[in-house]
Amino acid sequence: MTVKPALTLLFLILTYSFSMAQNNPNYDESKVPDITLPDPFVSLGGKLISTQQDWEEIRRPEILNLFREHVYGNIPTDFDEISFEEVQESQNPYPEKAILKEVNITVSRNGKSHTMRLNLFLPKTAKSPFPIFLLINHRPKHSDGSLVEEGFWSASELINRGYATASFHGETVAPDDAERYSEGILQTLYPEELEKSDGMKTLGAWGWAAMRAMDYFEQNPMIDSKRSALIGHSRGGKATLWAAANDLRWSVAFPNESGCGGAAISRRKYGETLAVINTSFPHWFADNFNAYNGAEETLPVDQHMLAALIAPRAVYFASARGDQWADPKGEYISMQLGARVFSEIYDQDVNFPLAFEELKNPIIQPFAGYHIREGKHSLTWEDWEHFIDFAKIQWR
Repeated sequence: MTVKPALTLLFLILTYSFSMAQNNPNYDESKVPDITLPDPFVSLGGKLISTQQDWEEIRRPEILNLFREHVYGNIPTDFDEISFEEVQESQNPYPEKAILKEVNITVSRNGKSHTMRLNLFLPKTAKSPFPIFLLINHRPKHSDGSLVEEGFWSASELINRGYATASFHGETVAPDDAERYSEGILQTLYPEELEKSDGMKTLGAWGWAAMRAMDYFEQNPMIDSKRSALIGHSRGGKATLWAAANDLRWSVAFPNESGCGGAAISRRKYGETLAVINTSFPHWFADNFNAYNGAEETLPVDQHMLAALIAPRAVYFASARGDQWADPKGEYISMQLGARVFSEIYDQDVNFPLAFEELKNPIIQPFAGYHIREGKHSLTWEDWEHFIDFAKIQWR
């Protein structure tokens, strides 16, 4: 194929421009554009939304469908059969205080099946049924075969406090790889999604897996599925928000440092942008999301509206000061604005009166909370401590 010189020059200019955008992200608040955000309280037809009925019957379904079409893609809910089988392949790191259950969750559809693995710890020293913390895990698997990375998944401390805790690895559902992401449930169970511009991608697949884990929790008498928390860090935090918006069974959602395409306001164009994330990770979001690269202001939604979709259940955002790439201020503003649904629609006493620059302590209150800690992009025991404190308030 012969490439015309003008087209070659255009390609080089675009490639160079994108490379410069990656190497020179905006971390200057004075360069954040003036933005106008979509209003959660005005329907697509222009109706002012002020009642719980109008929110749940009109506006919430609208917003959820807009995120499905333009951002995350579908999460199919249909399948023919699901089964749960306990296996014993790994050594229990906490034999004195916990029961380890390794559960193969097998889902069948149209004559084909896929199996994902759930690792679950149940305390020995407390009385069931136990509240459950589920972590969406995407960390590299340990060469020694160990199940737990303490700090990132603080299983030992959760067990000590009488909680059940579980984790599944994204690799057993949809690999976090632009070339291989379809090798899990997409090729096996939902191949039609691969042909759709709003089809399910990796983050939606991980959300689907969280739903299947909840299916297991609901039928396990040792687990109190009504007191359930879904946790994810970074890309796992994005999946956590999307899963909790779609699945009303989760009582608390904890997206940790989820940034662009997660908790942070996209229109701020601070740190990671849509163009960067969609180019670097084309397997995460629906293909339609690419239309907004460099044009965030044309999105029909923004991330404060995703926080609003969790109401009247509980949601908690977490940031780190050394993680400017994820735009901590944009995450906090998103919570401030999204939490208005809790107070204005559900009459819940939720309030974020402080400006981002004034924050010193975690905001732990019923229904919605936030903290920012020192340090870099990670999930730490300090984060988990605040998550536990917040969950206690919701579950008392």
